[in-house]
Amino acid sequence: MDGDTLKGDMRRLVILKTVIELYIQYGEPVGSRVIAESFLQNVSSATIRNDMAALEQLGYLQQPHTSAGRIPTNRGYRFYISQLMKREPLSEENRELIDAELVCGDLNPKVLVENATDLLSRLTDCASVSATGRMNESIIMKVDVIPVSRRLYALIMVTSSGAVENRVCRLDIDLTPEQIAFFVRFIRENVTGMRVEEMTNERLVELGLGVGAYNMALAPLLYGVYDITRKLKEQQVTIKNEASLLRHGIIGKDDLAVLLEEKQRILQLLESDPNGLTIRFGGAGGLSMENSSLIICPYRQAGGIMGYFGVIGPRRMDYGRVIPYVEYLSETVTRLLTEGLEEDRSKPARMRRDPGGSLVTL
Repeated sequence: MDGDTLKGDMRRLVILKTVIELYIQYGEPVGSRVIAESFLQNVSSATIRNDMAALEQLGYLQQPHTSAGRIPTNRGYRFYISQLMKREPLSEENRELIDAELVCGDLNPKVLVENATDLLSRLTDCASVSATGRMNESIIMKVDVIPVSRRLYALIMVTSSGAVENRVCRLDIDLTPEQIAFFVRFIRENVTGMRVEEMTNERLVELGLGVGAYNMALAPLLYGVYDITRKLKEQQVTIKNEASLLRHGIIGKDDLAVLLEEKQRILQLLESDPNGLTIRFGGAGGLSMENSSLIICPYRQAGGIMGYFGVIGPRRMDYGRVIPYVEYLSETVTRLLTEGLEEDRSKPARMRRDPGGSLVTL
């Protein structure tokens, strides 16, 4: 009997759903007597035991000890989440709370995502996870160059995802005001507006040829722009509220170092760029923390995935309550990021004066 056949066996579906929900609530193995007395009063304990044994053979339940009741397996949780679980809709009060903290807060993309992950942790009592996506789809909005000292120049790049990166470049000569103005104008015409993924080795060579006689002077700045985009193509994972992992018994006081390994596992998961809500459990092929589960969802901007955020909690977490929070926050952040990008594109270009006093478009 596989999952499709199980869907037609209502009694075993009720037993599986009951075992999982009681285990989520109390954290104790569930026996046949409890189910017979409170949930299936017209079915004998012997029949329920047989059904539980069959569910164990199918891999949905397991018996931690010979004399104990059953607890769900990872396969059981997956089937429950996809087929049996009832999601708790967010209350109007919780929606208003999320909107008040995000919509009315700082809409800088980086700050917005940080606020969303912090809020998610508070609402779910789980550790929050945020992962910057490989920002291939992110658009380069602005590149500026600022003289720091003799032959030292700071490059600052701002992208549509809210990333603000900088590099300090050492040059062989001091640039003239005309060279700085040329570089800013050249970048605006040839780099601003392109996607991060378009800044390749080949594109760097083309840009070098494009600056013509300025190539020798500006080559370090051009490579600095390339180096920033190279970093933006990488992914990084941040885990906050690690104390909740201690409270839920997922890790011990001496096991915080395991979070470094967990970050690498999450990065490996995101290499496939999952398009929707993704759940992974502790154990083989999942997280290294055995008694844990990861719920993670992408947030987008103008259709492209900008990153991910979600929670790490106990494997027996209340998925029906937690998942709607993750999804609603993802939808809200996506909407705000997309609206912010459209607003930025509609703004007129700003001007500043370069060191020589000339106006330069930003």
